Amino acid sequence: MKQLITLICIMVLMLSCKEEKKEDKIEDGPKTSVEIEPISDEILETAVIYEANIRQYSPEGTFDEFTKDIPTLKELGVKVIWLMPVFPISETKRKATGGKFASEFPVEERAKYLGSYYAVTDFKKINPEFGNKEDFRELVKTAHDNGIYVILDWVPNHTGWDHEWLKNHPEYYTQNEKGEVIHPEGTDWTDVADLNYDNLDMRKEMIEDMLYWIKEEGVDGFRCDVAGSVPLDFWETAISKLRSEKDVFMLAEAWEPELLDGNLFDMAYAWDGHHAMNGLAKGEKSVADFDAYIAKINKDYDQDDILMNFITNHDENSWSGTIKERMGDKKELFTALEYLMPGMPLIYSGQEYDLDHRLKFFEKDSIPKTKGKYFDYLKKLGELKNTNPALHGGKNAATYKRLDAEKDVLIFERSKEGQTLLFVGNFSDKESSIILPKGIYLDYIRNTKAELTSNPFRIDPWQYHILIK
Repeated sequence: MKQLITLICIMVLMLSCKEEKKEDKIEDGPKTSVEIEPISDEILETAVIYEANIRQYSPEGTFDEFTKDIPTLKELGVKVIWLMPVFPISETKRKATGGKFASEFPVEERAKYLGSYYAVTDFKKINPEFGNKEDFRELVKTAHDNGIYVILDWVPNHTGWDHEWLKNHPEYYTQNEKGEVIHPEGTDWTDVADLNYDNLDMRKEMIEDMLYWIKEEGVDGFRCDVAGSVPLDFWETAISKLRSEKDVFMLAEAWEPELLDGNLFDMAYAWDGHHAMNGLAKGEKSVADFDAYIAKINKDYDQDDILMNFITNHDENSWSGTIKERMGDKKELFTALEYLMPGMPLIYSGQEYDLDHRLKFFEKDSIPKTKGKYFDYLKKLGELKNTNPALHGGKNAATYKRLDAEKDVLIFERSKEGQTLLFVGNFSDKESSIILPKGIYLDYIRNTKAELTSNPFRIDPWQYHILIK
């Protein structure tokens, strides 16, 4: 009997060891398959980018739940997924709703405050809120299997207050005259500590952490938070080293044209374009202001620079308001403009399901996931973006030609490779009569033939047309 008991104990111990090894393998075992062609200039011409807010995407808030829907994103013409930060979030000075710290609330309330994604504790680990490394790898693999690239939201300007650098390398951080580490100057980002880019060792470790995700986890690039607040010479070094490993796609949360010079960032934010659209919707700006915006980007940026167009994103939704709050019932008009103007269009999590509330930023929330009319609309625009050269918006973009019209009507023509389409939009409360180039067109959204053999062409208030020759 003693021998039998001993044998059973040995077997239980062996099984336990196997389970431990299995768990180790999940975190440190085979890496994500990277069997996908590097992102090319041709792919960028036709791409739609999707910003994934994993925490709020589903009631579970996990990688696994998001991964299930990646084939659905493919239906929308998405070719790049930008994952909001996936890293652990600091407990120290964790932000809560209302601008307070979580620690200022009663103990029983603190657990609901999950903090800002941008208060990173460790650049090489996964936030357990979302799952583990194996779940992350499955997400990347599924995206790649669907021909979609994955970029990580990187936070180079600061870290959370629990980052190990603060304990072991306080010299990596900006300090005041008393030698105290401070948060980024001129901001209310008190939940993060400002990094000191005068320190070359910090720069080296930052680049090594970025390389980890390229070499070990198979990601395809980065969206870099407040990229314009980081010295340009850091990006020159960092991006060169990243591209020595892989042809990565780099998106700057910034507008500065110099960030797109040479072999630096591929794409920047069209902030001025976003504000122009908000102003048009509210009647605070005119079509002339939009024309001035186009003239400015033509002057400030090189022909092969890409700008990201958007009518919402995580900051705009949570802090400035929903699309409906900012644009009323004119959502389809401005979505069409976002897709047809030069650049790459963005879809933010929940936009495809007609999200109509401000998502909480520091707490758990959830988006609706019912396909409706707007989902089908985005799908139709995505198909046009993916397939018609006249909407190429990358480094070899289709031409943009402004056509004459009444002061409140915007008409422009996009052309490339023998394909031409017109955008016609009335940005006023009055009906207008306009002159359009004669010809036979497909009215793309209405799926009807438009024979423009005589003028004038009448357009209702806030109405628009996408006309394909």
